[in-house]
Amino acid sequence: MKLLHTSDWHLGHLLYNFDRREEQLAMLEQMAEVVRAEQPDVFLLSGDVYDSSQPSASVQTLFSDGLLKIHEACEDMQIVCIAGNHDSASRLTIFHSPWAKMNVAILGGVNREVENLSDYIVPIEGKGYVVAVPYAADRNMPADFFKQLQEEVARQNQEQLPVVLMAHLAVSGSDFKGHENVNDMMVGGLDCQQAEIFGEGYDYVALGHIHKAQYIFNTDHRVRYSGTPIPISFDEAMGADEHGVTMVELEKHGDLPQIRTIPITNPRPLVNLPVEGFGEWKAVKEQFEVFPDDIPAYIRLNVLVDGHLSVAANSEANEIASRKQCRFCLINLKRRVQLQQSNGYQQFSTSEFQKMTPMEVAKMVLTTKQEEQTEELLKLFEMAMKEVGDED
Repeated sequence: MKLLHTSDWHLGHLLYNFDRREEQLAMLEQMAEVVRAEQPDVFLLSGDVYDSSQPSASVQTLFSDGLLKIHEACEDMQIVCIAGNHDSASRLTIFHSPWAKMNVAILGGVNREVENLSDYIVPIEGKGYVVAVPYAADRNMPADFFKQLQEEVARQNQEQLPVVLMAHLAVSGSDFKGHENVNDMMVGGLDCQQAEIFGEGYDYVALGHIHKAQYIFNTDHRVRYSGTPIPISFDEAMGADEHGVTMVELEKHGDLPQIRTIPITNPRPLVNLPVEGFGEWKAVKEQFEVFPDDIPAYIRLNVLVDGHLSVAANSEANEIASRKQCRFCLINLKRRVQLQQSNGYQQFSTSEFQKMTPMEVAKMVLTTKQEEQTEELLKLFEMAMKEVGDED
């Protein structure tokens, strides 16, 4: 069985109020070309089709037109699409009946009381099985759901054909680069799960939600995030070959998957200046000045400051951008903050500070004041946070 695994298209996404339809259309066209060249048996879209649960009519048309072209590129291919946490399950599945006529199965939600496990199993005749589990809040997910589905598909799989699971969730230990609202327990609003939740009966697990393409550690390359086909944020701008689709080939049940990545090119790349780290405003502005005039990129300027940046900085950046094809998005500031450390300074950006938990801020303040971080003091702070939370 030959699979194309993709996820997290986020159609309708705006980047600092810039419309990205041109890029998303190019991505969908490239996706259809990959299908035409590779002729896979199955096309897996593992959630977050849309960036919003209420996509506009034009964005929904972008999706339907794109999916139709993908179908026409290989009409015998089975397409399986699940809802992610950004999607509205009902909105995504409203036309599931006509889609089924074109070998497209769309699954939108999970109810705690599942009446028929086969509703989540898509047989690929003579090739294998796809177990499709859309995003569901923990309260709606049946207990041991992946295990139940594994047992049901094993009962059906008398020929020992390959079995693939697709799901949309956060797995502990992943590289969460590019995501906001990240801590040890949660990523992008979703609680982290352990990889063991999938069990050992699936030959490949096609995940969505995390935007960086990667294997999950210690899973024999069976569990993988395909990542975003094009970057959603500047923190995902990881190089031209870091975004694409994952091709998977499985001979029989129990075999290790053969996996390769096919790049997707973004016609309007996201560029950080400087490419790595932060620089003083004068040096960064000079880099922007010499940035090629004919590259239609999005630009983020990463600037290191001791205090405040001149109020004229944005105007200066916009003036430079006006002479080029690029789109200037923002100045990302990193401030030097005096702390009692061996190097005398700790540096972090405004966005990094916003991601810090109240406890991390409290510990930073204690360090600055050279106060001992006793267990009793930290517990008192936890109690104070709980009281504030209860009042909210």
